[in-house]
Amino acid sequence: MTASPAASVLFVCVHNAGRSQMAAGFLQHLAGDRVEVRSAGSMPGDRVNPAAVAAMAEVGVDISDQKPKILTAEAVQASDYVITMGCGDACPYFPGKTYLDWKLDDPAGQGVEAVRPIRDEIRALIENLIAEIDAK
Repeated sequence: MTASPAASVLFVCVHNAGRSQMAAGFLQHLAGDRVEVRSAGSMPGDRVNPAAVAAMAEVGVDISDQKPKILTAEAVQASDYVITMGCGDACPYFPGKTYLDWKLDDPAGQGVEAVRPIRDEIRALIENLIAEIDAK
């Protein structure tokens, strides 16, 4: 019998094609089954940003099989943490959730060189989030 995850985290950005996909990839990679991971967008794109896929592959995290998903109230309700990245007021609010807003540059339309610093900033935020979840 496996233990249930310590927490459930939903990452939200507008297109669910860059920042939220990189964050979900890092959290899955670094926390494994300890944390349930979701990502979504208020206006999902057609595909994950190829520069984000390439930047993540450079650090050994494969997000090439991910697809942008629409943000639903159900996904928010099922999550302990809701982390937004530039989606404004599109995210539904439910009491009792931990809401965080990460101010990150948007990698849309950027090359891999511009995405690397965003990726590295996301990794640091994810490492801090894991420490916070583990401390609870």
